[in-house]
Amino acid sequence: MKVIIIGGVAGGMSAATRLRRLNEDAEIVVYEMGEHVSYANCGLPYFVSDVINRRELLLLQTPESLWSRFRINVKVNSMVTGIDRANKTVSVLNFANGETYTDSYDKLIISTGAKPRKPEIPGIERAMVLRNVADADQVKAAVQADNTKSVVILGGGFVGIELAENLAHLKMPVTLVQRAGTILSQFDPEMIEPLQAELVKNGVTLALNAEPAEVTADQVILKDGRVLAADFVVSAAGVIPDNSLAREAGLKIGETGGLWVDDQQRTSDPDIFAAGDAVEKYGLLTGDSTLIPLANLANRHGRLAADVIAGLDVKAHASIGTVIIGAFGHAASITGLSEKLAKRAGIKYSVMHLHPNNHAGYYPGSRRVSLKVLFDPITGRILGGQANGVDGVDKRIDVIATAIHGGLTVDDLMDLELAYAPQFGSAKDAINQAGYVGNNMLHGITPTIQWHELQTALADGAQLVDVRSKGEHGFASIPGSINIDVDELRDRLSEIQDENVVVHCQVGQRGHIATQILKAHGKKNVCNLDGGFLTWKAAQDALARGSN
Repeated sequence: MKVIIIGGVAGGMSAATRLRRLNEDAEIVVYEMGEHVSYANCGLPYFVSDVINRRELLLLQTPESLWSRFRINVKVNSMVTGIDRANKTVSVLNFANGETYTDSYDKLIISTGAKPRKPEIPGIERAMVLRNVADADQVKAAVQADNTKSVVILGGGFVGIELAENLAHLKMPVTLVQRAGTILSQFDPEMIEPLQAELVKNGVTLALNAEPAEVTADQVILKDGRVLAADFVVSAAGVIPDNSLAREAGLKIGETGGLWVDDQQRTSDPDIFAAGDAVEKYGLLTGDSTLIPLANLANRHGRLAADVIAGLDVKAHASIGTVIIGAFGHAASITGLSEKLAKRAGIKYSVMHLHPNNHAGYYPGSRRVSLKVLFDPITGRILGGQANGVDGVDKRIDVIATAIHGGLTVDDLMDLELAYAPQFGSAKDAINQAGYVGNNMLHGITPTIQWHELQTALADGAQLVDVRSKGEHGFASIPGSINIDVDELRDRLSEIQDENVVVHCQVGQRGHIATQILKAHGKKNVCNLDGGFLTWKAAQDALARGSN
């Protein structure tokens, strides 16, 4: 059996090496249009700033090493220009000598990935991209030519933010231009605002709700008339599936624009498989097809395609999309549904915010981890989660992602037995606390109201009671609130109206206690502001930043 693989990075190389481990006799040929295979493209922004200071560390394998260990014939600088499905051949252009030739296959795997999206504006050809090692070499050369240069990055996604951080470390003035009202628009605004604040604190200028109109020799002109100094420009406006080969070959393209595959990574041609960023995925929670350009999914699906070709009866799991990003020591992560995605998909949900510590508060170095969890309001099944903070964010989002995969509920989160020692966690871990809060909400013990619902509630006559200390209230408060410390609440019940009351504290815990006290003393329609003042303030800051 001869298998040709188009594309030699994550999905393609995972398929090639897995197939060899399962079939020693197969002839495996990989065509890669670039000069490198199996490189760490997620490390490219860190190479630009010399955090990764040796280029060879990005190169996980070479054609020589792949032949030596796996007997995989890897041909770099070789571009597949066409697929002849009837004759089961591919046309190949060798960049080194300009020659073209055909090669035959029994099975074909397409792993062409995605290509950078560039705004269609005058002068955009001056913008660099950061997609492969050669791109990183170009950006790094531009940086090293003069480290006082001003940089404009078009796009506030993962690559744009990581590159902005690394250039800021080099003391370069960086402006990030983002079309949406926040960076990383898959996050909800209150959950991404702490990372935005960290970027600004460290010298990155955010131009939000902004679109470029033109790139000139030394400027970027925005559609709103602003002019940004730009000695060099990087386009990081996301990626689009690179499936021109598949289209020309007549393979089925999905509604997302990604290449359609079944649950065994098989395209509409039974002898052609596909994996990676060019391929659409099936969303577990929405039931819709989606694009998730992540290396872990590319690796998983490349492996699965090899398994099927080797004769194993395996099927792909639906995807939930779990990601994390860090900048200047602050991390933000998301898995499953965000609140705005749930709304767009018409999925009913409840939501909770909480702000526990990453480990026991009495142990030195404890830091806050902010969590947002979505769950089904009837069954309690976990639907999504977001987390941000300095330490412990990755651990918590991974647990939530595992809970979604396993179909767990908020009640299940209460009972998870997680590793505990004071320097690693708390006896009531952040995840367990999410279970407690969710349990109270699911079973009607503590009614809550969200930050974006508060203004309407106040307009309808609700009384807002801040149950924090006098000092906390004096330092910062929500307009229109009255301050009654939770410890004084029972003695000052006469100051609180008999019904339609919203209470809040700093993070939600004292608000829960206050809610129970007021309900026990006959107050009606009492609810707790979910996530307290911290969540409300982060949301207001995000809205204000997006409107500037």
